[in-house]
Amino acid sequence: MSHADTLIDARWIIPVEPHATVLERHSIAVRDGAIVAIVPPAERAAWTADDTVSLPNHVLMPGLVNLHGHSAMTLLRGYADDLALMDWLQNHIWPAEGKHVKDDFVYDGTLLAMAEMIRSGTTTINDMYFFHGAVARAGLAAGLRTFVGCSILEFPTPYAGSADEYLQKALAERREFIGEELVTFTLAPHAPYTVSDDTFRKVVTLAEQEDMLIHCHIHETRGEIDDSLKAHQLRPLARLDRLGLLSPRLIAAHMVHMSDDEIELVARRGVHIAHNPTSNMKLASGIAPVQRLLDAGVNVGIGTDGAASNNKLDMLSDTRQAALLAKVGSLDPTAVPAATALRMATLNGARALGLGAKTGSIEVGKRFDAIALDLAQVETAPTFDPISHVVYAAGREQVCDVWVDGRHLLAARTLTTLDHTALLAVAESWRNKIAAR
Repeated sequence: MSHADTLIDARWIIPVEPHATVLERHSIAVRDGAIVAIVPPAERAAWTADDTVSLPNHVLMPGLVNLHGHSAMTLLRGYADDLALMDWLQNHIWPAEGKHVKDDFVYDGTLLAMAEMIRSGTTTINDMYFFHGAVARAGLAAGLRTFVGCSILEFPTPYAGSADEYLQKALAERREFIGEELVTFTLAPHAPYTVSDDTFRKVVTLAEQEDMLIHCHIHETRGEIDDSLKAHQLRPLARLDRLGLLSPRLIAAHMVHMSDDEIELVARRGVHIAHNPTSNMKLASGIAPVQRLLDAGVNVGIGTDGAASNNKLDMLSDTRQAALLAKVGSLDPTAVPAATALRMATLNGARALGLGAKTGSIEVGKRFDAIALDLAQVETAPTFDPISHVVYAAGREQVCDVWVDGRHLLAARTLTTLDHTALLAVAESWRNKIAAR
């Protein structure tokens, strides 16, 4: 007889690896936060557990990896809508952030975002913002696997006054959380249009010295490319390549406007891409060439971006949008099929973050970062193909259970680490403050 801490019996398991596989009526055995066995029906009687979870009409699958977000900006959800990117940033978002962004804003906004993400099936967030200690503390409070992107710009904000100060604070705050299993700091130069050549060079050097990932907005709009040609006589990617930024350390957010040569370049350099389909549509940035990138061997994950430009942190929705946008953008209905989209939202994101050996799929030896969706709803009946349903039909309200590192963060739709009522009160308090200003 074999024993586990937790045994989960599921109607369907989508392991993601092997690709496009569905296991029926299997069980997952978890011990000390790790997957120790995937148990077929014939061997189920040989297992006992301290805790057994029955999911008779459910899909069990890896947790979703949100590869690009600005969690604290959830407090600015709906604050400025239906605007072009630079108008939205320069005339609305940056002024509001200048008035309100401090440690408490970031902690409260990030915690609110993490509650939403957990309830939507996200188990890992690759964030980018300010007051990095607040982001890390929120991640630890929520139990979410958290990558803390330390924003770097040339101009002052309430957090820092110069590029060097951003870098110094990033490294200082990082030191406070070394050894925390669920918290990883990254360097996050904002974008080519807000960061100088000299600062990019410093970021590359620091990333190599400290063994850190780099997270940056790149090629989000045509205007960004046109402005770079005027200022540098180079497209942003070519400029960043000269500066040494393009490498497997880099997670490039957006990458909407790309030539064939640029696709070949990022494939050769091993760059990872965070595709943000809903944000790109809402800000009219364009349609990223996702299928062409995948065909070239580029690792592409999916992100929600922030709630101020999405306006929800719903990775299931963005996974669906990624599949549909790839089809309409290429006029090819076979582009980014459901299993590929699901892989982008899980294992591809994990690999971009250096977690491919730890999470992103249901495999023996990996940490148990997983979610369950209840398909016994009229919206997902009948079920012929669970993978198709997860991508094209299921909604975040069907996410019933979430585990990170074996810890049960959402149990039967109830948050176990966060207080739902208290979060609503905090959000309302911030709404009143922001509206009053």
